[in-house]
Amino acid sequence: MADHNGLITIKLNEQVDCLVSLHSLLNDELTAIASRRGEGLKEIAQQKMSFLTKLSSLDKELSKLITNNNEQAEDIPDLISLVRGKLKQCQKQNNVNAHAARQAQLSVKQLKEILIGAPTSMTYDQAGKSVNTESKLVHNLKA
Repeated sequence: MADHNGLITIKLNEQVDCLVSLHSLLNDELTAIASRRGEGLKEIAQQKMSFLTKLSSLDKELSKLITNNNEQAEDIPDLISLVRGKLKQCQKQNNVNAHAARQAQLSVKQLKEILIGAPTSMTYDQAGKSVNTESKLVHNLKA
């Protein structure tokens, strides 16, 4: 069973490495979203899918290995805990990125509405409450 435990350890370490790389990629994605550089986002999305596919494959392999393992080495629970921690970091970063992307999309939509002369736009008053105002800013603009 030592070989079995060794294989499990190798696969868990591969998952950790993959999750560390994925987290770094997610940080790059947030930078691209924040700087509004859309050209790199397509490549990042492809890389994310590659990492997720690899993680899924490793997870299936590990599930079978762990199920068929009678004696678990001492370091395996620690590695599993490390994988779960790295996974939570990636999930949290992905949620931050999704929120940033929604905010960027909202900003672009509001700018578009201002530029095309939308009849009303949402702004904030001095107390911080949202107020719908009639926009007369661009009604006669011809580009």
